[in-house]
Amino acid sequence: MNIVNMHEAKTHLSRLVEQAAAGEPFIIARAGKPLVKVVALDTPDGAQVRRLGFLRGEISVPEDFDSMGQEAIEALFGGNDRR
Repeated sequence: MNIVNMHEAKTHLSRLVEQAAAGEPFIIARAGKPLVKVVALDTPDGAQVRRLGFLRGEISVPEDFDSMGQEAIEALFGGNDRR
């Protein structure tokens, strides 16, 4: 793994970040002492990306969706008894 000093990291940051993003991590050191490791973030592949709206037109929500099962729920909880 490549170890660079702080000054070199500042000077060549763009190049170093591109290399890290391509899978070549590096370590930044100060006075020869390793401080941080720079690695690429894991990016989601195509199977992990969630696409909003991809089922548009394929499904429909019933008009009574917000009251579906209301009778069964009322039976479980005692109907309209308000306390």
